[in-house]
Amino acid sequence: MAWVLLVVAGLLEVGWSVGMKYTDGFTRLWPSVCTVLGIAASMLLLARAARTIPVGTAYGVWVGIGAAGAAVLGMLLLGEPASGPRVFFVALLLVSVTGLKLTSGH
Repeated sequence: MAWVLLVVAGLLEVGWSVGMKYTDGFTRLWPSVCTVLGIAASMLLLARAARTIPVGTAYGVWVGIGAAGAAVLGMLLLGEPASGPRVFFVALLLVSVTGLKLTSGH
């Protein structure tokens, strides 16, 4: 169950990190509210997952999911460059997240 919580926390991190783009520097009310709620929910789920999963592994997986997801959504939704090297390094992040999961002992 801790891994499910951690994956959901990572997906929420993707949502709030991309959501920050829509807050316009936290000057737009509803995007700002949604972003702040996403941050709180993501952190809460990360904390719950870290009760069982080693904190270094949990944090690394959480950040990896968030960074990779934000980069992919940035390319797909926000017109950010999707060059070969960027895609390669996003894939490398996902390999690293998988490696942390496989070597966590849980």
